[in-house]
Amino acid sequence: MAESRSNTARMTPAESYTAHRRRTAHPQLAGFAEQMSFELDSFQRTACQALESGHGVLVCAPTGAGKTVVGEFAVHMALAEGRKCFYTTPIKALSNQKYADLCQRHGSEAVGLLTGDTSINGEAQVVVMTTEVLRNMLYAGSSTIDQLGYVVMDEVHYLADRFRGAVWEEVILHLPEYVQLASLSATVSNAEEFGEWLVEVRGDTTVVVDEHRPVPLWQHMLVGSRMFDLFGGETDNRELKINPNLVRHTQELSRVHSPPRGSKGGPNGKNKPRGSKFFAPSRVDVLDGLNSSGLLPAIVFIFSRAGCDAAVSQCVRAGLRLTSEAELAEIREVVEERTSNLPEDDLEVLGYWEWREALERGVGAHHAGLLPAFKETVEELFVRGLVKAVFATETLALGINMPARTVVLERLVKFNGEAHVDLSPGEYTQLTGRAGRRGIDVEGHAVVVWKPGMDPKQVAGLASTRTYPLRSSFRPGYNMAVNLVNRVGTEQARELLEQSFAQFQADRSVVGMSRRVERNSEALEGYAESMHCELGDFEEYFQLRRRISEREKYLSKQNKASQRAEAAKSLESLRKGDVIAIPAGRRAGLAVVIDPGLEPMNEPRPLVVTQDRWSGRVSVADFTTPVQPLGKLKLPKHVDTRSPKSRRDLASSLRNTDITPPSGRKKRSSDTGDDEELASLRRAMRSHPCHGCDDRESHARWAERYERLRSETEGLRRKVAATTHSLARSFDRITALLTERGYLADEQQDEDSVTEYGKRLSRLYSESDLLAAECLREETWRGLEPAELAAVVSSLVYESRREGAMAPQVPSGSVSDALDATWRLWAELEDDERRHKIDRTREPDPGFAWPVFRWARGESLERVLTAAESTGNELSAGDFVRWCRQVIDLLDQVRDVVGTADPVGGAAAKAVTAIRRGVVAAGAV
Repeated sequence: MAESRSNTARMTPAESYTAHRRRTAHPQLAGFAEQMSFELDSFQRTACQALESGHGVLVCAPTGAGKTVVGEFAVHMALAEGRKCFYTTPIKALSNQKYADLCQRHGSEAVGLLTGDTSINGEAQVVVMTTEVLRNMLYAGSSTIDQLGYVVMDEVHYLADRFRGAVWEEVILHLPEYVQLASLSATVSNAEEFGEWLVEVRGDTTVVVDEHRPVPLWQHMLVGSRMFDLFGGETDNRELKINPNLVRHTQELSRVHSPPRGSKGGPNGKNKPRGSKFFAPSRVDVLDGLNSSGLLPAIVFIFSRAGCDAAVSQCVRAGLRLTSEAELAEIREVVEERTSNLPEDDLEVLGYWEWREALERGVGAHHAGLLPAFKETVEELFVRGLVKAVFATETLALGINMPARTVVLERLVKFNGEAHVDLSPGEYTQLTGRAGRRGIDVEGHAVVVWKPGMDPKQVAGLASTRTYPLRSSFRPGYNMAVNLVNRVGTEQARELLEQSFAQFQADRSVVGMSRRVERNSEALEGYAESMHCELGDFEEYFQLRRRISEREKYLSKQNKASQRAEAAKSLESLRKGDVIAIPAGRRAGLAVVIDPGLEPMNEPRPLVVTQDRWSGRVSVADFTTPVQPLGKLKLPKHVDTRSPKSRRDLASSLRNTDITPPSGRKKRSSDTGDDEELASLRRAMRSHPCHGCDDRESHARWAERYERLRSETEGLRRKVAATTHSLARSFDRITALLTERGYLADEQQDEDSVTEYGKRLSRLYSESDLLAAECLREETWRGLEPAELAAVVSSLVYESRREGAMAPQVPSGSVSDALDATWRLWAELEDDERRHKIDRTREPDPGFAWPVFRWARGESLERVLTAAESTGNELSAGDFVRWCRQVIDLLDQVRDVVGTADPVGGAAAKAVTAIRRGVVAAGAV
C-alpha cells in the first residue's frame, strides 16, 4: 500500500482524477487491481469493468496475454459478494493447475475441485471443475446452482472440438439467467459472431478482443546451422515482407540438393544431383545452438509420441547437459516428491530411471502417452526453469500453462488421426503462441526447421494469417435428448436446440454453400468431357479400377495379419545361443538369444544381446516375417546381461562370426494371385473396351478429379437440404428411436415423459451411452465377476489408435460371451440408427479387455504391459492409466445408475476398487 500511495503522489492532476473515477465507479476492480503485482492491461480492465457492471463477457486474446486475470476477477467478485463461482476448464490437467493457483491465492478452505475422478471440497465457494462436471450438475438439477453467481469458461473455443465441443454449448444454454458468464477464448476471427449469439441466449454480453501480444514474437527459419529472420521489413502497404536473403539461400539449397524430376542416380554417380544430400541439423545441434544464443527454455513440437521419446533418447546418448549441479539436485528433489507414491516394483517397466536421467540433463518429453505423474513433473520443472527443453506433441498447446522463450517446429505437417495434413494458421499460432514468457522474456521466438521442399512463403502465410473462425460442433445425442425432455419437455427442447450456436451459424451458411454447389456443377461438366472415351463408358471402367484397388488393400491387410501369426509361432522354436537377425528399427542387425522367454500363458519374448551391445527382450512386434536361426553361439551357463563387459564380449563374438545378416529386401507383403474376386475384377477390367485406349491414364486422372468433386458436391447438397432446422430434425429422429426402444413414453401416454429406463440413460455420460443403457436393460452383463465386467465395459470406452490392427485377444468364457452379446446389441442398435438416419454409435472395441482384466485380477504392471505388447497391442504406461481411468468413470456411472444392491452395480463397485491401485491411483490431486 505504501508503494501505491507513493505512486499516487507522483501522478499528475489528470491522472489522479482518472484513478479516482476508477475507484468510485468500479470499487471491486480497484481493490482487485491493488492486489496484483502488475498494472492491468486495457483489455483486462475493460472486461473486468463489464463483469462488475453486471454484464457477461467474452474475452478473445492471444496465448500468454493474461486472459485468466478476468476469470480470477470473477472469483474475486463471487467471494466479495458471498456467492459461488465455478471455474471450468476443458481438461483435468488444467483443472488441477488452476485449483493449485486459486488455493495459493485464496486458501484451500475456499476452493474445491471436481474432475470426475477427483472430488475435493465440492461445496466450497469457488470450485474448479471440468466442463462435463458442470453439464452433469445442470442436468441433475443440483441445488448448488442456486447460490451460483459466476461461471468462468476457460478455453471456451473448445466448443469447436468434434468430440466434446457440444458440452460447452449445453452449459451456456442451460445456465440460469442470473449467472454471469466470463468466457475466455484464444484469438478467433469471428469473435463478434460468437458474441452476437451469446447476447441472444445470455443477454448483455461485452465482447473484448485484443490481438496485441504482451511479449513480441519473432519468426525465424533455421536453415542448416544458420538462423534467418522470416520477415525482413514492410512493404508499402505495411504488410510484412519475406526476408529476401532467406528466399535466395533456400532456393539455392533446393537446387543443389534436390534431384531433377525423372533423374536416376546410377552406381557410378551419373545423373546424380550436384552436391550431397542435405542434412537438417540434429535435435542436439538445434538445442546447442539455442543454448549458445540464450534462447532456452524451448518447446520443440514433434507431431509423434514415439518421435518425442526418440528425441529425448538422442539427447541423452549424445551426452547433452543443459543443467548445473545445483539445478540437478533441485530436479531430483522435485522428481522424488512428485513420484513418491509410484509403486517401486513398477519403476523399471515405467522407464523411470531413463526418464529421470533425461530430466536431470534438462530435457524431457510431453505427450498423451506419458504417465500422468511424469507429465505433471515435466510441467512443474519446465515452469520453474529447471528443464530447458521439452519435446512435445500438439496436446501441450491445449490449455496447459507452459510458456517458453522459444518454440521450434520440426515440420509443418501432422497426422490428424486419418491422414497427414498441413498445419492450419490457427494451429500454427496456437503452437508458436507458447513463445515469450510474460514478465520474464523481452521477446519470444518461433523457429521453423527448414528442409528441402519447404517454402518460406508457406511459413510466412501461416505466421501472418489472422483468420481462425470458431465453428460449432454441437449436435444432440441420446443422453442430451432424455435430459432435455425430462427438464423442459419435447417442444421446449426443440426450441432450445434452435437457439444453439450451431444452428445460429448454420442458418448463415446456406448462401455460401449454395454458390459452391453451383460452381462445382459447372466444373463437373468440364471434368466429364475431359474423361470421355470414344471406346466405351469410362466411368464404368474407372469403378472397376477402384474396386480392384480396394480389394488389393484388403488382401494386403489380411496377409500382414497372417505373417504376424507365423512370426509369433517361429519365436517359440528359438533356443539359447541361436543367432537371429532383427530386421528393422533401432536394434536392427544380428542378435544372440540369451533366454527364449517362453511362458505358458503368453507369447514368447526372447532376451537377446545385439551386435551393438544392447540387451533386452524382443517380441513379435519386432518381426514382420518368421524368425530363422542363422547360426549358434556357445554361451556360458549363466549370462549376466546387466554386465557391460558381458554384453561387450557377446557383441564382439557376434561381429566376429561369419554370419551375414540377410539383405534388407522386403518379402512381398501380399500374395493376391489366388483370390477369385480379385481375379474376376482384373479380367473384367482387361476386357473392358476402355482398357485399350491410348489416353487411358489421362482419362483416369480426370475421372479421379470427377469422383472427388462429385462426392464433395453431393455432401454440400445434403448439407444445404438439412441446414434449416437441422438440429431440431436430428432431435426428432433421436426421440423417435428412444420412444421405439422404451426410453421415452409414446404420444398416447405422455409425450413429455421419460421412462425408468430413460432416467437411467440420463445418468450415463458416455460416447456409447445408449449401448450401455441397453446392456443394463437386457442384463447382458449380469453374472460377471468384477474383473470380467471391467473387461467388457472397456469395449465401450476404448478406441484403438491404429486402424487395421490384428483382432485382439480377449479372455475366454464369460468375458468372450458377454462381449459377443454386447456386440449383437450394438449391431441391432446400428440397424435402428441407420433406419432413423442417426449418427451411428461406435462399434465396441475389445482391444483393452485383456489388459484391464489382468490388472483388475491383481497382476503386476510389467506382466500386463508385456502381455499386451506380445499380442500386438502395445500400450504405453500413460495410455494404460488413461484408459483404466475411463473404464473406472463408466463403471462408477453403472454403479450409481443401478445401485450396489444390484449384482452388476456391486460388481462395478468392486471392479473400480480393483482397478484403482498402483500407477492408476497414483498422481491424482
